[in-house]
Amino acid sequence: MTRHTLPEEALDATDRAILNALQEGFPLSPHPFDQAARPLGLTGGELIRRLSRLREIGAITRFGPFYDAAAMGGAFCLCALAAPAEDFDRIADLVNAHPEVAHNYARDHELNMWFVLASETPEGIAETAARIQAETGLTVWRFPKLQEFYVNFRVRA
Repeated sequence: MTRHTLPEEALDATDRAILNALQEGFPLSPHPFDQAARPLGLTGGELIRRLSRLREIGAITRFGPFYDAAAMGGAFCLCALAAPAEDFDRIADLVNAHPEVAHNYARDHELNMWFVLASETPEGIAETAARIQAETGLTVWRFPKLQEFYVNFRVRA
């Protein structure tokens, strides 16, 4: 799925406040959406509806926790492949069908599709990459993490 820049009017001030606030964490409570919505002046139901809309329009690709697979005995790996432009969306659908694919990005480069694999075991990376390679007929280039850097990256919406 090729991503496109959203028009400025696609997000209102509340959408932007949601995107900014939820990058800093999410409450662990019996009613987390109600708790997260309160400082935004929303109900839990309104927050859920807005998150669903943000997902539908492509402002976010997912909403959920980010687990450190390596800390739990698993593995992460940045991967790339060269997808023919005319077949990009079909190949992206094949890649994204794997639950191990954490996120997928289109890039203006010979290797134009970049994605992150996260698996329960280090061997799962090679297995999933091999399945993707077999399904697409394309070489999956793997770029394993050699050193971790924490940059506290946040995007202002």
